[in-house]
Amino acid sequence: MPVQGLHIDLVRAPQQLETVLKHWPLDRVLSLGIIDGRNIWRADLAKALSVIEVATATRGRETIQIAPSCSLIHSPVDLESETKIDAELKSWLAYAKQKLGEVSALKTAVTQCRGAASQAFSESASAVASRSSSKRINNTSVKNRAAAVTENDLNRGAPFAERRTRQQACLALPAFPTTTIGSFPQTESVRKARAAFKRGEIDVNTYDAFLKSATQDAVRKQEELGIDVLVHGEFERNDMVEYFGEQLDGFAFTQNGWVQSYGSRYVKPPIIFGDVARPNPMTVTWSSYAQSLTQKPMKGMLTGPVTILQWSFVRDDQPRAETCRQIALAIRDEVTDLENAGIPIIQIDEPALREGVPLKRAERETYLNWAVDCFRLAAAGAGPDTQIHTHMCYCEFNDIMPSIAALDADVISIETSRSDMELLESFSDFKYPNEIGPGVYDIHSPRCPCVEDMSKLLAKAGQRLAPDQIWVNPDCGLKTRTWDEVVPALRNMVAAAQRARTTKVSAT
Repeated sequence: MPVQGLHIDLVRAPQQLETVLKHWPLDRVLSLGIIDGRNIWRADLAKALSVIEVATATRGRETIQIAPSCSLIHSPVDLESETKIDAELKSWLAYAKQKLGEVSALKTAVTQCRGAASQAFSESASAVASRSSSKRINNTSVKNRAAAVTENDLNRGAPFAERRTRQQACLALPAFPTTTIGSFPQTESVRKARAAFKRGEIDVNTYDAFLKSATQDAVRKQEELGIDVLVHGEFERNDMVEYFGEQLDGFAFTQNGWVQSYGSRYVKPPIIFGDVARPNPMTVTWSSYAQSLTQKPMKGMLTGPVTILQWSFVRDDQPRAETCRQIALAIRDEVTDLENAGIPIIQIDEPALREGVPLKRAERETYLNWAVDCFRLAAAGAGPDTQIHTHMCYCEFNDIMPSIAALDADVISIETSRSDMELLESFSDFKYPNEIGPGVYDIHSPRCPCVEDMSKLLAKAGQRLAPDQIWVNPDCGLKTRTWDEVVPALRNMVAAAQRARTTKVSAT
């Protein structure tokens, strides 16, 4: 190619250096992406320098550049803005500004001598030593439990066909059962109450009373609309990952660790710095309270282990698969407690499963195997009578269909309204055996779909799926919409489901 320089990511793919050094022309620039641009951990400068020295020994220094592994858009801006993180943890971190300082220190060490950057190298070595020996990182009981996981721990105790029969007997749901994906509108009053509670302007009793009122209202609305499987609305939750991370050991949170998610949306991922454990139940109180308000089945809502992993800054001192297994065990404990509390349906959301697939095909099978195992480990905390749901956002499913089937969720809900049900082709071609909730309502638009539009989508779903496979639900959670938008849309969704039941009966 007619280019004068090549940048390589030596954080994600350090093994490529040998090949590049062998084949990249000596008269062209080689940029070494040696500082991790996708995470927030301070670099081991001594280790990084040793890699650079391998390259300079082969090529000399004239055509070598030193750089972060990728764009720093994935990193928060400046660690100095963090005034509430404890000193030990803060000493382990580097944001974009600090990463550029690490690049500069490495350049100084290469072009002058290591002693010229002695302070930076000394601080790096101290941080590496502190992290590796810190008692807050390593939890022997967590590691032992994760190491003891067996294949039997990944199984629900009965095949899907048997589970389905038992769940139908327990739940007594109609054909084309209706539900939502989990969250309901986070209105201005909800946001104000949460902010007031965080600022200490209202006490916990006042805040809980507000949340109970919001939950009661959501349950009442769902019953009035005729929805079959209810949710509690998640008014107590700030974010689907942060909410769980705040209650798990091994997680920390920042004030200003913002990174771009998509468009103009920014998120503040939690930091997974140590072994993950669940000291107490996280969702049981609110799910149980909501179930006490209705005779209809209430769906417990959890974020899956892979998504919690993918949407966090993850520790880099052990394999990601090991961290994910620890999270899965924590979610498994929550599943067990929800089941024991009488929650008959539990949804474990995994919208990030597809985005975690590695770019290199040779690495995909390994990732998908441990990702699927972690979901199954979490879900298998439930017995055969408890119905396990999962949700995945818009993505291409074709090349991961075997893995989706291997999750063995009783019901999967997916975004299909915007594709006019075309995404269902992957499931029908694969002959997906379990139940599916293809979204019939685009929650990303303020438009209220009419009954006719949703009925047409259900009819298209019926061309690809058996009638007894189909659930009726929106594409995703309703957190970002208003009640004025949500209520009429859900009313039409229920009407479309009722029409489908009538059509099914007539055809029979």
